[in-house]
Amino acid sequence: MSGAEAFVPTPLLLSNSAQKRIQALMAEEANTALKLRVYVTGGGCSGFQYGFDFAENVAEDDTLIEFGDAILVVDPLSYQYLVGSTIDYEEGLAGARFRVQNPNATTTCGCGASFMV
Repeated sequence: MSGAEAFVPTPLLLSNSAQKRIQALMAEEANTALKLRVYVTGGGCSGFQYGFDFAENVAEDDTLIEFGDAILVVDPLSYQYLVGSTIDYEEGLAGARFRVQNPNATTTCGCGASFMV
């Protein structure tokens, strides 16, 4: 890599199951403007925790990442912690949830809802 080339971080990815769940929720709500907002807040047993919300409106400084009809929205502060992550949706005995697979996390809690970098 020469000095003129810049490293471009891998953006967030959205698994097929997460895309399908977002599309299903858009259909259930009859609202094609719904987007999945992913964010990071302080707290949790490992220092930071993930949060998810559905949003129609986005702020000017939000990053939108499109996967066909499914769109992720990430605020600038959270984006730096989530670069390279995959957002997944899983259903199991413990229930159904969106989940972040974050390669930047050095420590995660047992439930996967909080992390440390």
